[in-house]
Amino acid sequence: MTLEIGLTLGIILVAVVLFATEKLRVDVIALIVLITVGLTGLVSPEDVFAGFANPAVITVWAVYMVSGGLFKTGVADILGRGILRLSGTSEARLIAVIMLTCGIMSGFMNNVGATAVLLPVVVGISRRTKVPVSKLLIPLAFSSLLGGELTLIGTPANILGTGILAARGLPTFEFFDFLPIGAIFLSTGVIYMLLVGRRLLPVRQAPDDELTTSQLRGYVSEVRVTEDSRVAGQTLVESRLGAEYELTVLAIERHGRLRTNLHPDTRIQAGDLLMVEGAVEKLIQARDALRLVIDADRTTELEQQLDTDLVHLIEATLAPASRMVDQTLKEIEFRNRYGFSVLAIWRHGEVITQRLRDVQLKFGDALLLQGPRHRMPVLQEGDDFLILEPVALELRRLSKAPIAAGIMGLVLALVLVASVHIAMAMVVGAVLMVLTGCLTMDEAYQNVDWRTVFLVAGMLPLGMAMEATGAARFLADVLLGAVGDLGPRAVLAGLYILVALLTQPMSNAAAVVLVTPIAIDTALGMGADPRPFVLTVVLGAATSFLTPVGHKANVLVFGPGGYRFFDYTRVGALLTPILLVITVIFVPILFPLFG
Repeated sequence: MTLEIGLTLGIILVAVVLFATEKLRVDVIALIVLITVGLTGLVSPEDVFAGFANPAVITVWAVYMVSGGLFKTGVADILGRGILRLSGTSEARLIAVIMLTCGIMSGFMNNVGATAVLLPVVVGISRRTKVPVSKLLIPLAFSSLLGGELTLIGTPANILGTGILAARGLPTFEFFDFLPIGAIFLSTGVIYMLLVGRRLLPVRQAPDDELTTSQLRGYVSEVRVTEDSRVAGQTLVESRLGAEYELTVLAIERHGRLRTNLHPDTRIQAGDLLMVEGAVEKLIQARDALRLVIDADRTTELEQQLDTDLVHLIEATLAPASRMVDQTLKEIEFRNRYGFSVLAIWRHGEVITQRLRDVQLKFGDALLLQGPRHRMPVLQEGDDFLILEPVALELRRLSKAPIAAGIMGLVLALVLVASVHIAMAMVVGAVLMVLTGCLTMDEAYQNVDWRTVFLVAGMLPLGMAMEATGAARFLADVLLGAVGDLGPRAVLAGLYILVALLTQPMSNAAAVVLVTPIAIDTALGMGADPRPFVLTVVLGAATSFLTPVGHKANVLVFGPGGYRFFDYTRVGALLTPILLVITVIFVPILFPLFG
């Protein structure tokens, strides 16, 4: 082992630890890796930033933009709802239809986007059929990962694996080369979930279920503002009811009329009846300090008082491209901006109800909201929150839906018929989405998961360093020494297990960047075709089933499904080795290893 190889392996180890501990954002870790391989001279100054111009990276952001056009014009909604009408009320049939629908959609748009489109629809179906939502959302997330293997653009990992092969001057994959093994993967996942997985899925209540709502907040109190009350004549923000007493004024009844469209400058008047939500002890403190009168006779259960045409309870989660991650409700002025109050936040199986205005929002949080129904479009039209009720199609640009579908068809034709490079075809599609009004340029930028883009661009130089220093060759020799005598299928199994383990604590794209050079050198060392080895790596990277943090699709359904951390492990622990066996059997059949 040379000094350069040791240094490269050390950087890999530190990167894996940083990814696993989640102390830093993944894109920040990738940039640290980029800087490190540049400053240590493992990669030349000319190459260290080449990842940002890599065709694989360009394809990734262009796919996000094209997916955004399909989302904004309602193409994805129409497709999803149309197919889900076939689901009926049987739990098994629901799971099968949901998984097949999401899987097929994930082949042509990014898998997190497909999950986000169908999430509100699935939650609505759960409410209508009384099938617990926790029985449906893990299958939804898992199918998006499996369906991403149907086409070249299904996941960034597919694009990266193909791009690394191309950079080495080796034969690559065509658009539908993934389809046979992807169809087998998706079918296996559906069958597994129907026969085994659904029996391992928990029965949990989501944050908006009736019993859970009752447990979150015992009641809403109505408080009368007297003539000598200190808050009479003050605005809501001046009253300090929220800042000092952690009380939320949900509505104000004045002269027999209920007002729910409140904002910080709404003025409180003597004689007002305030509908207030909050902890009992805080309410009593406010009563004594501010000279308020609690109308005990009118105290009522939360859902009975609020779920009316004027005041509505809904559940929301942060959208995949939300700008609200790591911000507090206070910082984003949530109530003033959207007209809704946050009653509780569901995170990692726990319910947060105290000092909500100071809680930093995290991707995967489920928020229980209360507010007027007429304000729902404000939440639904934005890109920051995903309302877990089916979006009204009139909020989409339906007139542009045929154009968006046509653009997607054109992209496929450019790749399949005209042999245009996938990166060029996807950029053409992204630009056409903007030029035709399916998507504004601002929306196009917002739909891109820039963390993934910077993650991939930052990690690619590490892959170059592995190749340039001989670290990939060194690790390939270690792998061959360990399992090479058992035959090429054992080598495939070793690669699959390696990347499947790596993809649990880190992004599957980053795992592919690290393991693909090893797979290529292993194949070349055996005198084999590198493609089946790279395909094995890509398939192993799709098995992010063991933890909710393994993939953003898993995180997206975590809060709305009311899941706990090890629910994913229980369901995915058997599926992962089953797919390993499928890979070892079918990949050499579809892509012969030799000759």
